[in-house]
Amino acid sequence: MRILYIDCGMGAAGDMICGALLELLPAEEQKKALDKLNHIGLSGVVVTRDSVSKCGIIGSHIDVRINGITEATGDSDGILNMEEHHHKHDLLSSEEHHHEHDHHMHMSDIDRIISALDLPENVKRNAMEIYGIIAEAESHVHGEEVSEVHFHEVGMKDAIMDVAAVCMLMDIISPDKVVASPVHVGSGKVKCAHGIMPVPAPATAYILKGIPSYSSDLKGELCTPTGAALLKYFVDEFGNMPVMTTESLGYGMGSKDFPVANCLRMMLGEGDAEGGGDTVISLSCNLDDVTGEEISFAMERLYDAGAKEVFTIPAGMKKSRPGILLEVFCAPSDRERMIREIFKYTTTIGIRETEYKRYVLDRTEEEEDTELGRIRVKRSRGYGVTREKYEYDDVSKLALEKGVTPREIRESLIK
Repeated sequence: MRILYIDCGMGAAGDMICGALLELLPAEEQKKALDKLNHIGLSGVVVTRDSVSKCGIIGSHIDVRINGITEATGDSDGILNMEEHHHKHDLLSSEEHHHEHDHHMHMSDIDRIISALDLPENVKRNAMEIYGIIAEAESHVHGEEVSEVHFHEVGMKDAIMDVAAVCMLMDIISPDKVVASPVHVGSGKVKCAHGIMPVPAPATAYILKGIPSYSSDLKGELCTPTGAALLKYFVDEFGNMPVMTTESLGYGMGSKDFPVANCLRMMLGEGDAEGGGDTVISLSCNLDDVTGEEISFAMERLYDAGAKEVFTIPAGMKKSRPGILLEVFCAPSDRERMIREIFKYTTTIGIRETEYKRYVLDRTEEEEDTELGRIRVKRSRGYGVTREKYEYDDVSKLALEKGVTPREIRESLIK
């Protein structure tokens, strides 16, 4: 099982998460990723990576420049919203400050910009979901509808780049499980557009509900709303570092200097599939007013949204109507997104949730040269067993080409 562990001992911000993820890639892949980020369709935006040292530790600092200017300073993630990034405001004259506040963006604007980016659909969908988490927090804090929550336009490209970059890098790395330490939020006060607020800022505190976090004597805002939203979205479990064999390390560096190294550390490696299993969520509902075509379409969309398993069971319903039980398994971090997708693509008005402990074999896929050509082989190991099978799509394609059955192809490959 491929595990990504995130050490949040100095909090989390979008640029720090991005820098750590980038360092997990091989050097050549890092260059390709940066080049891709600079060509996703955000005009005037340039992303650079610098190696910096904090308390003797070398890591990557990500700098996002808009038309040659770094929009935010400090450990920001570029969102000049309700709660954070006062640094830019401090540099503006009163006239410029007033002009800046005349330009706001809403969630519909964010969705439009992200939808137009040159990125895979699942990456863009993840980015929009993360912004949804932030908007929901701002909505709660300020008593506004989510659709009315506004983000200051200045610095918004910076923020979109941070979120899009993290989503893209997570898609490239594709860990089977993400574990993070409890989140250090810092302490004291932070100067925001609306005045002086406590650390963590209200939006950050709301996002961190249900997530282990702590404060200390270290003064400063260590965890930003965007950093909190990225953790909430991608992390499957919070706790100690699991037993794993580390293959690569990444350090994402903040801009501020503290008595301790201001960095976010990541470790990527292999964990034992026998290490206690993981948790999955089952979301189910009964349906008696959908066609076969509609349920097929819904199942495909749920898989696209990240479901681990989707299946149906025939069910007898009230008034003796035949119907189906739809069951969807997903990671706990995907719960909210999957609930929205089920309501969107089915006619149900209620969804049940059950939490399960899941035990899985460690799975890999490799290509194998055979007399019939290159064929993918799926191998599973763990709990004292080893299994392998040829990829059905490859087998069926060969069967069609040769005019035989899939069974005959498999038997010839085993010989």
